[in-house]
Amino acid sequence: MIDIKSVTVTELATNCYVVTDKATGDCAVIDPGELSPELDKTLSVIGYDKIRYILLTHGHYDHIGGTDAVLSKTGGKAEVAIGESDVPMLGDSFSNLSKFFSSSPLDSLKCNIALHDGDKITLGESVFNVIETPGHTKGSVCFICEDSIFSGDTLFYRSHGRTDFPTGSNMEMASSLKKLAALKGNYTVYPGHNITTTLEAERKYNPYIGSNYDNIY
Repeated sequence: MIDIKSVTVTELATNCYVVTDKATGDCAVIDPGELSPELDKTLSVIGYDKIRYILLTHGHYDHIGGTDAVLSKTGGKAEVAIGESDVPMLGDSFSNLSKFFSSSPLDSLKCNIALHDGDKITLGESVFNVIETPGHTKGSVCFICEDSIFSGDTLFYRSHGRTDFPTGSNMEMASSLKKLAALKGNYTVYPGHNITTTLEAERKYNPYIGSNYDNIY
């Protein structure tokens, strides 16, 4: 079983998720856009020594900006994971957009794990399943753990992430949304921005998901 805490960070109101395996106390931090005072307090209570992974849904600056700060507080022991196609973005301030929108361009971040569709990441007694969902960026991924989907900037409440940044694609986004819609059962969806929703609600009401997407683009 997992415990999920959400902390909003950055000027773009990025949702950073702190996921803890209840059995062991092991922790994963998903999309630390910055190490804000609130996020630092949350992680300090859990214990930086319990952070095993920093999981990145994609390589844009508002999702990766706090990676080095969090990693440093773990003594460099946490492993950083991101979709393989977005690995180059960690060292490229142009493609991660920090060159244009941040006062501190990001051009030297590193990762330990390049993720692929179907990969599994074990956190204590819990398991994250990786699903590739390109569209917002080429290497965008979602993390599925138990009945939760951490969807990054792929699936939002009644919407989806932009496709007009470098490596974005309307066609790939459409395919990724159909892929999510086709998952069996219902899930709580924890998006990169905006409010939490459910996959069943998005199947019904999101005009961009599933077959409805073909009628938009």
